[in-house]
Amino acid sequence: MDAQAELRIIRAAYAKQVLAAASVVDARLAQAFATIPREDFLGPGPWLVRRWLRDYVSTPDADPVYLYTDDLVALVPERGVNNGQPSLHAHLIHRATPAVGEHVVHVGTGTGYYTAILAYLVGPSGRVTAIEYDGALAARARAGLAPYANVAVIEGDGAQVPFDAADVIYINAGCTRPATRWLDSLADGGRLIIPITSDQGFGGIAPERMASAGAVFRIERRAADYLANWISPVAIFPCAGSRDEASERALAEAFARGGWQKVTRLYRDQSIPDERCWLRGVGWCLAYS
Repeated sequence: MDAQAELRIIRAAYAKQVLAAASVVDARLAQAFATIPREDFLGPGPWLVRRWLRDYVSTPDADPVYLYTDDLVALVPERGVNNGQPSLHAHLIHRATPAVGEHVVHVGTGTGYYTAILAYLVGPSGRVTAIEYDGALAARARAGLAPYANVAVIEGDGAQVPFDAADVIYINAGCTRPATRWLDSLADGGRLIIPITSDQGFGGIAPERMASAGAVFRIERRAADYLANWISPVAIFPCAGSRDEASERALAEAFARGGWQKVTRLYRDQSIPDERCWLRGVGWCLAYS
């Protein structure tokens, strides 16, 4: 058996394991994970793999078989920037439900592996706008995604870069607040996947504390209304353009109070009483029905 045939078998097994770990049944998503080569987006091996409750461990050599586990792989190890955990992304992408022909905006694209999976899911009739703040990572993403005709890579602040109306906005960095541009640019019926993290929601956080330091919400636009629900705990690299000290403090207080699992709506006004708000910002709040 040649190396490429072996890798196809390994990717198919990896896809099954990743979706099983995410408790997701989704044939199209499984096919995406089985098809997209992770090694195309991670540079030359050997690679540094982050093992659970341990630091980075180098793969024995540059055989890409070592990349097909449910682990983080270092992109910029000295800064703790990684290609994220496949099962978490499988869970979040499944909840985003990208469909054939849709426009997905991927904020925090890194080097592009999960962007390529999103591009596979929307197909040739759809498109992905990939936004990456870090210039070196954006250059790597542009190179890795060059074969994907339905992807455009933009270097810039994902909270500020303008883009066309989006059916899915997939944020891969920790925010303290939703950017106005994301809410404005979400199409009717569109889904925003956003990690909301405190200043403790990154790095070597203990698993038992993760749920009270970071929460991923799915926000769906229905005309002028925004439905919201919690979908996962998270620890993730901070989003440079969507954090500030005031909302950081408010978020820490909200996590201390608890109740993020009960959030059902995002409101874009100040009229909601405090007892119904889990987290309030200037002109918006995440609230209970």
